[in-house]
Amino acid sequence: MKIPTSITPDISMRSLLLAVGIASSSVALQAQVNAEQVLTIGRNVLSMEDYMLSIQYFNQAIKAKPYLADPYLYRAIAKLNLDDYQGAEADCNKAIELNKFKTEAYKVRGFARLCLGKEEVAIEDYNVGLTHNPIDKYFLFYKAVAQTDLKRYESADSTFSTLLRQFPKFEEGFAARGRLNLERGDTIAALEDLDSALKLSKSLINPYLMRAAIEWKRKEWDKAAEDMDAAIRLRPEVADLYVNRAFIRYNSDDFFGAMSDYNYALELEPENTSALFNRALLRYEVKDLSRSEDDMTTVLKIDPANFHALYNRGLIRLEQGKNKEALSDFDAITKKYPRFYPVYYAMAEAHRNLGDMRSAMQLAYHADDLVKKYVKNPEKNPLDRPAIAAAESNDVNEQADHEESEIEVMDKFNRLVTVSKAVDTQLSYNEKIKGRVQDRNVQVEPEPMYALTLSETPVTLKSVSNYFRDLDDLNRQRYISKQFYLNPGTPSAFDEDDAQRLFGYADELKEQIIAGKGRPIDRLALGITLTMLKNYPEAIENLDKVLEFDDKFTVAYMARAFAKYANAKAQEKAKSQSSDNDNLLDRRATAAALQDVLNDYDHALQLNPRLVYAWFNKGNIFYAAGDFTSALQCYGEAIKIDPTFGEAYFNRGLSYLQSGNKNLAFSDLSKAGELGVLPSYNILKRMK
Repeated sequence: MKIPTSITPDISMRSLLLAVGIASSSVALQAQVNAEQVLTIGRNVLSMEDYMLSIQYFNQAIKAKPYLADPYLYRAIAKLNLDDYQGAEADCNKAIELNKFKTEAYKVRGFARLCLGKEEVAIEDYNVGLTHNPIDKYFLFYKAVAQTDLKRYESADSTFSTLLRQFPKFEEGFAARGRLNLERGDTIAALEDLDSALKLSKSLINPYLMRAAIEWKRKEWDKAAEDMDAAIRLRPEVADLYVNRAFIRYNSDDFFGAMSDYNYALELEPENTSALFNRALLRYEVKDLSRSEDDMTTVLKIDPANFHALYNRGLIRLEQGKNKEALSDFDAITKKYPRFYPVYYAMAEAHRNLGDMRSAMQLAYHADDLVKKYVKNPEKNPLDRPAIAAAESNDVNEQADHEESEIEVMDKFNRLVTVSKAVDTQLSYNEKIKGRVQDRNVQVEPEPMYALTLSETPVTLKSVSNYFRDLDDLNRQRYISKQFYLNPGTPSAFDEDDAQRLFGYADELKEQIIAGKGRPIDRLALGITLTMLKNYPEAIENLDKVLEFDDKFTVAYMARAFAKYANAKAQEKAKSQSSDNDNLLDRRATAAALQDVLNDYDHALQLNPRLVYAWFNKGNIFYAAGDFTSALQCYGEAIKIDPTFGEAYFNRGLSYLQSGNKNLAFSDLSKAGELGVLPSYNILKRMK
């Protein structure tokens, strides 16, 4: 049974926000009017759950008045909502350092520490708060939750009793005590508390999920379905809830309802592997073999190490008569799990279908031998147990898996799976910079290199433009009708009108140059335009001419370096797709090309040692080459020059992560998120 049964910090975040007065005007600030306005706007934005944007306002307030505790406190709350618990704890430390009587900071820090698994020190924070107010609802509540997490059930029960005696209509208190009773094995008491919570409020999701878990275990499918229906009404955007309801419907013989839930889950989240896997099994059951195979193949594209899916795809292919393809899947499993006996029976069948009776008999005998040895002496001859997705994760109060034999467990290998943390993904807004951005799965890759362009990128959360002196001086001279911009990367795609405008401008510049009227600035503009159009060789040729005219032109070195890098990557990709390439020569050519790029950035840095974007781009080149030590040095230089350079923190965090330094990676990614780099919080969440 995989329905979540714990009171997670998520469900009580709303209570925490109310407890510290986010939307109220209780904070008395002795600050200048502009700082007060910035903080007020930030608090209003925070109350509207626009966490990323609120952090930017609190950053401004901190910059204006670094001695105030409140901006740190409210920024900590925003970070909590983004699952950046380490960052929230650090901000609370600063708030308490500035004002040790700021009781709300202990509440928030305790919450962050609870989420980080630091229950002991979280309880210390709650105790500090309770010395000021012994009957504070939220200090009591979170202290009891921490005690439950530490399995101090008697102490937790005592704290819950105090809490509910003082606040008999506190629904979350009953829900949390229900979890405590469930962990203690007192199902009757747990159900009473969960029923009490739902009588007080129908808007809490976890009581429904915990109650459904109990009903699920009892095989009371109709009741479990009703509670899952209620949970889905509260959180209709969460795909995993439909996956779990589909499992219940399947066990109620509602095949059509189960299939509908899997289909809808995949509309919400097309790469939900649990939904894809289960839908494949249902399609297999009704002999829709082709589409069943397609679903399993999609699972393996998303998660190539999913042997659960690989084994089942092999079985599907076996039934389709694709014996050689099935054997390919089964062979991959035996290499990883040589004592997973069912795969040998499946391989035996495939060989038998191909007419190879000798191999079939040998494989069947081998499987028999594995089972006989296990039955004779399980400890000496254990069988392999490939990970079965969520099918064996932590059921509440369920020890059956530990009591089952190894063989019985492996019989589950092609059963439907469920999702144990179905409510961990909440999206309050659809906009890219609003809501719980850490729940948007992103590909872990560094922020892109900076390139010169002739178009401005959309406004981001960065508080400053991508400025450097040489570029600003050039633009102020108005040598050409257009402006030069420094942007992260170049546009990956143009619409037809944009492309036509760029090509037209390039032709216009070429005509001037051919007519003898072209100036170095025109060649610079042409080189940048051609780079945007991905005509890198011609771009480099024109930028070479610019630097022949003026070898101290920093902007031209930046433009040429990027064009050379893009050209080297394009050539590398083209050669990798060629069947007759010489790998050693290719590696040497690529290394030489990258060194040429680095030389250009070094020239730019000789002319302008504080050019952070040159340091950043160098860091990206080293990162791509796997030289993380050099990458760390370059990103560090960029951060020394500009401590607000969020992308440099982000990429340095990834470099630390690649180097195995998780603590420094956490610190840098937290800082990057604070500075507006959206993917940071998703990575922080996935690293936990």
